[in-house]
Amino acid sequence: MRPAPDRRRHVLVTDASRGSAIAFIRSLGRRGWRVTAADTDRRSAGFRSRWTSDRLVYPDPVERAEAAVETLELAARRSAVDLLIPITDEIGLPLAAARDRFDASTRLALPHPTALAVAHDKGQTLDMAASLGVPIPTTCEVANAEQAAEVAEGLGWPVVVKPRVSREFRSDGTIDAFSVAYAGDERRLRSLVAALEGRTGILLQRWQPGEGHGIELLAHEGRPLAAFQHRRLREVPVTGGASALRESVPLDPTLYDYASRLLRHLAWTGLAMVEFRLTPTGPELMEINGRVWGSLPLAVRAGMDFPARLAELLLDGPPPPETPVASDYAIGIRARNLRLDLSWIGSVALGRRRYPELPFPPRRSALGAVGSLIDPRIGDDVLARDDPAPGLAQLAGIATGIARRGRHG
Repeated sequence: MRPAPDRRRHVLVTDASRGSAIAFIRSLGRRGWRVTAADTDRRSAGFRSRWTSDRLVYPDPVERAEAAVETLELAARRSAVDLLIPITDEIGLPLAAARDRFDASTRLALPHPTALAVAHDKGQTLDMAASLGVPIPTTCEVANAEQAAEVAEGLGWPVVVKPRVSREFRSDGTIDAFSVAYAGDERRLRSLVAALEGRTGILLQRWQPGEGHGIELLAHEGRPLAAFQHRRLREVPVTGGASALRESVPLDPTLYDYASRLLRHLAWTGLAMVEFRLTPTGPELMEINGRVWGSLPLAVRAGMDFPARLAELLLDGPPPPETPVASDYAIGIRARNLRLDLSWIGSVALGRRRYPELPFPPRRSALGAVGSLIDPRIGDDVLARDDPAPGLAQLAGIATGIARRGRHG
């Protein structure tokens, strides 16, 4: 006798080892969804979740993007996937390029192509923001090292060297990755720009000290449906990057207005995090993060369940127009990415200053950070009492990594 078909709603979540992916797995799994956890690593922490119904390993899209898309497309068709959630740009960009190949019964959690293209390109984002009255850093686009050297004198040292895109999906099916860097003198600047020439557009910005804040939104055709805000307490790299430790804070009406203007102009549907830096001269837009952001588990912990809200929006449609924006969440909640937080502690304790021209925390601050590792008030992106296996897998992976680095000095 054949088993009865599983008629639950079915979601496929990529990059299942990441805390943001596990937040999706848990949120929808607890609501009775059938959850397929997908990843390039057979040992993915998300495969261990009690809420994972099925597991899928796909090729690494950085090297074999077409094969990765084909694997996900076939799985979606065979298993009647209702919703596919790409977590990272590495898989999101190839899926966006191939969205017309997916059956109409599978919804891809991706914004409209035009909106996504603007958010992905920092140059276009900044131009749009300036036209809408959203404050941005002093920025100049340069074509080569010679031009960069001329522009930098006007900006003042140090300068930020920012690629127009973080990831570039190449015609040969591979993905090129770029990262932000800093230059304190002309020699360093020329070296950084020369390494990017011909690969991607290059932006130079005036550097300012400040604190990173993220306005996290769920929107439908530009209308905000839910909003959340966090501030970054520790970042990796230390000079600015992914948040290792962050805290929920009250929704700032000015930052929320700026973020809403941007998404309204883009007619954005889906999740987005609009990042700002609060500088001594006021807030400045950093970027629009159009993918699922890494600190998403903090929002869920604070009571803003973006995964469930996104799924309801994409499959059931938006709430009535008169529905107020959901922004009721707990303030002062903290959560960490353990792997990144340990990296922050190690870098500060050892005084690893990649950019000596930028401020750096004193070594004694690493001691306080070590103490915070046992603070029960600080949550973890992956560890959970009712679903311990992913957290244990994460701890094992971290221990293995530390041991491997120890063997290699």
